[in-house]
Amino acid sequence: MTAEMITADLVDLDLSASAQTKDEAARSLAERMVARGRVTDLDGFLADVAAREAQMPTGLDGGIGIPHCRSAHVTEPTLAFGRAPGGIDFGAPDGPADLIFLIAAPAGADDAHLTILSSLARQLMDEDFKAALRSATGPGQAAALIRGERTAPEATRDEGAEEAPAAEPKPPAESAPAAPAAPTAPDTFKIVAVTSCPTGIAHTYMAAEALENAARDTAGVELVVETQGSAGFTRLAPEVIAAADGVIFAHDVPVREKARFAGKPTVDVGVKAGVNRPAELIDEVRQKASRGETTAPGAPASSTPVDNSGESGDGYGTKLRKWLMSGVSYMVPFVAAGGLLIALGFAVGGYEVANVKVDTLLNSFDWGSTTSWAALLFYTGQAAFAFLVPVLAGYIAYGMADRPGLVPGFVGGSIALTVNAGFLGGLAAGLIAGGVVMAIQRMNVPAVLRGIMPVVVIPLLSSIAVGFLMFVVIGKPIASLQNALTDWLNSLSGANAIVLGVILGLMMCFDLGGPLNKVSYAFAVGGLANPTDGSLKVMAAVMAAGMVPPLAMALATTVRGRLFTKAERENGKAAWVLGASFITEGAIPFAAADPLRVIPASMAGGAVTGALSMAFGCTLRAPHGGIFVIPLIGNAFLYLIAIAAGVCVSAALVVVLKGMRKAGPETATDTADKQAPAVSAAKVPTAA
Repeated sequence: MTAEMITADLVDLDLSASAQTKDEAARSLAERMVARGRVTDLDGFLADVAAREAQMPTGLDGGIGIPHCRSAHVTEPTLAFGRAPGGIDFGAPDGPADLIFLIAAPAGADDAHLTILSSLARQLMDEDFKAALRSATGPGQAAALIRGERTAPEATRDEGAEEAPAAEPKPPAESAPAAPAAPTAPDTFKIVAVTSCPTGIAHTYMAAEALENAARDTAGVELVVETQGSAGFTRLAPEVIAAADGVIFAHDVPVREKARFAGKPTVDVGVKAGVNRPAELIDEVRQKASRGETTAPGAPASSTPVDNSGESGDGYGTKLRKWLMSGVSYMVPFVAAGGLLIALGFAVGGYEVANVKVDTLLNSFDWGSTTSWAALLFYTGQAAFAFLVPVLAGYIAYGMADRPGLVPGFVGGSIALTVNAGFLGGLAAGLIAGGVVMAIQRMNVPAVLRGIMPVVVIPLLSSIAVGFLMFVVIGKPIASLQNALTDWLNSLSGANAIVLGVILGLMMCFDLGGPLNKVSYAFAVGGLANPTDGSLKVMAAVMAAGMVPPLAMALATTVRGRLFTKAERENGKAAWVLGASFITEGAIPFAAADPLRVIPASMAGGAVTGALSMAFGCTLRAPHGGIFVIPLIGNAFLYLIAIAAGVCVSAALVVVLKGMRKAGPETATDTADKQAPAVSAAKVPTAA
C-alpha cells in the first residue's frame, strides 16, 4: 500500500448530520474517498457496496456498521470512518450503529481486503478502542486511533497539514499458533478452536478475538484458534491438536478437515455465539471434558455441516431448503454454460446443427465452416448439460453429509439419467444419498475399520444402497412421474398454461432472487436437460417474469420520480440494464426500502408477464441472457409485448401505492443533497 489506509479527511465525526440511513451513510463516506482519488466512479462503487449489503447485513453488536466490498472502481485499499451519535440501522440485532466503517478494496485484492477487514474486526472486540473512537475530539485523532498510533491531543494537530505516513495494519495471523515458550502448569486446560463465517472475514476474526480474550480472563485455560478465512487457512499443528483437552467450533460454514479434531470433547455452535458468549463456550467444553463426553475417534464431530451452519435451532424445513439450494447453486453454472453454448450453436448454425454427427466433428472439423463451429458449440454445451442432474444430486448429498456424500450423490444422479428419472430423480437421489451417508456415520464401527470408513466403507455401502433404491425401488415411479410432468407440460394450452405462467411469475417475483425464485428457475432449467415444447415455454415464462421487477422500478422512477428519494431515482438507472439482462436482484434495493409496496406490485406484473408468455406460446432455449438472447426466442415480438405489459402493470401499481402515502419520500436529506455539489448517480437504495 503506497498511501495511508485512512487519513483525517476520510473521517466524519458527525455523520448523522448528512445521513439517516445506511445507504446515505455509505454515500457520504464514499464521497470522501472520491475526493481523495481512492474511488474513480462513485455510483459504480456504491452499487458494489449495495450488492454486498444485500447478501448479509453488515451491522455488528455493540453499535458497529462495516459496509464493505471489493470493486473495480477502487484504486487502493481504503477505510473511511463516520461517527453517528443518532445511530444508523445496519441490521444488527442490538440496534443502530454509531461507529460506521466503509471499507473499499480493489477488485481481486483479496489479501488487502482481508487485511483491512480482519485487523479492524479484531480491534472492534476491544472496548477501549471503541470507547476511544466515541470520545475522539477530531478527525486526525480518530484516524490515528484506527491506524493503531498513539495520538497526541487533537488541539496540537494542524488540521490542514498532511499527516505523517503510518505503518499498515498487520494482517491477521493465519499461521498455526506456536506452542507457549514456557511449560504450562499441569492443570492447564488446553482448548483448540476453529472460527469461520460465510464471508470468511469479519465475524471469523471477531469470534477468534473474543475466544482468545475470554481464555486470557479465565484462570487455568490456554486457547489457540484456527481462523478459516476468505484467503484460506493454515492448519493448527498436529501436536497442538493432539495436546488439546477440548475443541470449540464457532462456524456458519462447514469446518474444513473436521476429522482432525475428532475424539475430543467438542462444543459446536454458530459463529455469533463465539462473538457474543465466548466465556460460556469455554465453560461448556470444560464441563463436557469433566463428564467424559467426546466425539468418536475418526468420525466427524457432528452429524452434518448443514446441521451446524447458520443459526442454531433451524427446523427440518429450513435444513431441507439449505440442502436443496446447495445442489441448485452448484448446478446453475453447468446450466448457464451448457445452455448458452447450445443456444449459440443454434444461433450460428441453425437448429439442424443437432443432426451433425459427433464422428463428423471429430474427423472432419472444417476451420472455415460455420456448421463445424456451431456443432462444436452445441456438443460442448450438451457435455456440460450431461452433468446437470449428477451435480444436483451430488451437491445435495454434500450439503447433508459433507464430502462422504459426493460419491453416492453423483452415482444416484447418474442412475437418475439412466432410468430417465430426470430432474426429479436427481432431487430424490441426492436426498437419499445424503440420508444414507448420515445413517452410516452414526453407526458404531470397530476401531480397525475407522481408518477406511471415509475412503472405502462409506462410498461402497452408500453407493450400493443408493443404486438399489434408484434402480429397483423408486427409479421407475419417479421416471413415470417425470414423464407425466413432461407430457403435462407438452399438453398445456389455454387456461392451464396461463395458470402455470401466473404461478411461475408470482414465484419469480416474490423474493427477487431468494429461495422461491430459485425453485422456479430450477424447475425451468431442469426441463432444458431434455427440451420439449412445453419445457421451452416454461423457460421463456420464467425469464420474462424475472425481468419485470427491475424494469418496472426503473420505469416508475422515470415517470414519477418525485415519489422516490434521490438515491432511488438514480438507482433506477442501473435497474434498466439489470432488468434487461434478467438480473431480478436489481429490484432488491427498492424492495428492501419499501417491501409492502414493491413486492406486491412486482408479483402482479410478474404474474401478468408469465401468463401472457404462456398464452402467446413463446419458447426459449437459453437459460439466461435477457433481451440479449432475443434471436433464440420463439415468437419474440409477442414475448417483448408480454414483458412490457408486466412492467407497465408493476410500475403503475407501485406508483399508485406509493402515491397513497401521507408523506412523500423527499426528506431533509434530499434537500441537503440538492444544496451539495453535484456528484454522479448512486446505485444504492435509500429507505422511503
